[in-house]
Amino acid sequence: MRRILHTVRTRTTTVRTRITTVRTWAAPIRTWITTVRTWITSASGTYLWLAALFVTTVALHQMSPQFEREFLLQRSTNIHELSTDPVRVLIVSAFWIDGGTWLPYAVLYTVFHAPAEHWLGTPRWLSVAALAHIGATLISEGVLGWAIHHGHAPQSAANTLDVGVSYALAGIAGVLTYRVPRPWHLPYLAAVLIFYGVPLITGRTFTDLGHLTSVLIGLACYPLTRACRPRRYLDKRTSVGVRTPT
Repeated sequence: MRRILHTVRTRTTTVRTRITTVRTWAAPIRTWITTVRTWITSASGTYLWLAALFVTTVALHQMSPQFEREFLLQRSTNIHELSTDPVRVLIVSAFWIDGGTWLPYAVLYTVFHAPAEHWLGTPRWLSVAALAHIGATLISEGVLGWAIHHGHAPQSAANTLDVGVSYALAGIAGVLTYRVPRPWHLPYLAAVLIFYGVPLITGRTFTDLGHLTSVLIGLACYPLTRACRPRRYLDKRTSVGVRTPT
């Protein structure tokens, strides 16, 4: 009888030890899952947009190359489509990626869009992204239209394939300058201006102009950041795309 009791006690102790070990290993995992869930839910706009891009990217991969091009042309913010139905193409063009993969955008949205939405709140974050996307599109296409009119660009450029989310991303990168702690905000701004300014000097395409314009629009959104208070999520945890025309 004593042996039986001893065996039961030994096994019970072993089970308790294993349960304690599992709980010890599970605690960091639960903490990590909670942190990720909080990060995503507190930037719902960013990740809903990213989810929409995932769906549209999967849809594009099911199309033939010829049909894909025609499909995207109808959703491009080129001069022809802007002169026909500007509101529609300005909205739908922000939900398609031309010939790209989704994963890099998941990283970029997490690095730039999510922190901006945490900081500014969804309405202000969306305002900056929309202003950059719309403003840079109209300015860059306006310059392209001027170039076509004066013979500096071919007439076919009016039907250029131009969809993507990089103008909004560049605008958000610009406005985040005001979130980076001093004195690191100046090196950050310099890096952003170099990243988007050098291609404009070397390539001089309308999309290069659009990217730099987006950054400047983001910087011009400083008034939207002044009345902004850090949200609770950030207070607890921190002190602190490529458009593909053809």
